[in-house]
Amino acid sequence: MYLGKDRKQNRWFGYDYSMPGQYYITICTQNRIPHFGEVIDGKMILNDLGEIVNECWFDLPNHYKHCQLDEFVIVPNHVHGIIEIINNEYYKTAVSVGNGFKPFPTIHGLSEIVRGFKTFSSRKINKTQNNYFQWQKSFHDHVIRDEDDLNSIRYYIQQNPVRWLEDRNNPTNLKNFNLK
Repeated sequence: MYLGKDRKQNRWFGYDYSMPGQYYITICTQNRIPHFGEVIDGKMILNDLGEIVNECWFDLPNHYKHCQLDEFVIVPNHVHGIIEIINNEYYKTAVSVGNGFKPFPTIHGLSEIVRGFKTFSSRKINKTQNNYFQWQKSFHDHVIRDEDDLNSIRYYIQQNPVRWLEDRNNPTNLKNFNLK
């Protein structure tokens, strides 16, 4: 698949991201602009835009019934979270309606859930301000393989605001970092 001169494939080739499992994701703002608040003494203080992002994250299971949320953090210009796609039998059976069958409900994969989060939050943010807010294209993901992996990622997410001063996405550390 051709992704453009400077784009690399982000997803695990051949892996079905709609399968039940836990997925760690990172999503950055366009150009890593710090829109969501600031870190003070190792604690993230959300502004109004950060509150919108927080609300949209925790609303995801209302839009994607097969989605459960785990650890999550917002820092000034990106978010980290764990999404679990659960095996929901409702999504596997067609429902009889009248003389026919209602189509199978769609099992949305990780990319669709993240797309929904980015769309919902962008729309709400853009309704509240004159600036045009955007997320960076795509997102980073990691398929969580076992309990040790899960616990390590949870700890990393929890500690992210504490490590903000050293974070590679902190604008003060981006001078030599390629923003593509």
